Amino acid sequence: MNTSTPDFDVLIIGGGLAGLTAALDLASRGHRVAVVEKRIYPFHRVCGEYISNEVLPYLQRLGADPAALDPARISQFLLSAPGGRTLTAPLDLGGFGVSRYALDEFLYDRARQRGVQFYLKATAADVQLEPQTDVFRVALANGQQLTARVVLGAYGKRATLDRQLDRAFFRQRSPFVGVKYHLRLDFPRNLIALHNFADGYAGLSAVEDGRFCFCYLTTREQLRRHGSIPAMEENVLSQNPHLRRVFAEAEQLYAQPEVINEISFAPKTCVERHVLMCGDAAGLITPLCGNGMAMAMHGAALAVRHSSAFLQGQLTRPALEAAYTRDWHRTFAARLRVGRWVQSLFGGPRLTDAVVGTLRYAPGVVQTLMKRTHGSGF
Repeated sequence: MNTSTPDFDVLIIGGGLAGLTAALDLASRGHRVAVVEKRIYPFHRVCGEYISNEVLPYLQRLGADPAALDPARISQFLLSAPGGRTLTAPLDLGGFGVSRYALDEFLYDRARQRGVQFYLKATAADVQLEPQTDVFRVALANGQQLTARVVLGAYGKRATLDRQLDRAFFRQRSPFVGVKYHLRLDFPRNLIALHNFADGYAGLSAVEDGRFCFCYLTTREQLRRHGSIPAMEENVLSQNPHLRRVFAEAEQLYAQPEVINEISFAPKTCVERHVLMCGDAAGLITPLCGNGMAMAMHGAALAVRHSSAFLQGQLTRPALEAAYTRDWHRTFAARLRVGRWVQSLFGGPRLTDAVVGTLRYAPGVVQTLMKRTHGSGF
């Protein structure tokens, strides 16, 4: 019989969108919740900062309507090939643009108001489910020990905890690098643009306060070959005339860009040693799937629903893990497969130019691909 009293019902490792929305949702259901986050809010993240409107019903139910942040309203999509050829299409569902700097702090404040306990500048070094008590023991890097009945892993793309959990993808180096700027630029605020270049692509869309998020993905080899980010931007990205205009005309609002290495697009499991993985920790990062931010929140909602049922005695732990795995795959597997296939069409200048040239005369195909890579309201 379990006689231990854990510190929390749910401990969430990572305070990004998945972690923050899960914390808000769980606290709203009356559960005792803690979040371990290695940084202090607010801070910037390498992220495209466009979010599909599929998340709005969920955020509104949580009392966290992003309208309070005056986000940009985005309704049009533009895709360019490296040589400059473009296609445009309306976004049926639409989306909004808001910086992670503003949105994460907004959700953090809401979560604190709901009674969520935060451990900031803290890192989880080890997670173990004790079989005798069926309670997790989480060791922080500073030596502190916390206990919880459920642990959610929402810590991002790659962390030392992945090594401790012996996750397969962690043993493989990833070739991808992400770079992000905030800009001021004369550009439509209702448009999200995806500009391709050799071995990469860049997204450009408005966020709050008259700014634009400019975020691109390329390879570590591309950066090594050119020696620096400015040289790579001049010699590779600027071969696309749309990107050349961005670099020539935009005012950069960061002294230096935000950069992240080792971005892994390898498939990941959504349960690891009884920890329920959410967001990027579960592999919800494949580009061109309607954005990882919306999927991170949707995955968090699934984890919360099943975790709450477990905490109320409606599910055993094996049933909790099976139900979450089943719903996760039902919700995201097809979307990720289509996104990976679409991603394979871009990056090579000739192939991308041919694809864009074909799709611009097939609007029905474009709309179908958008529907297959986006979700619906939840």
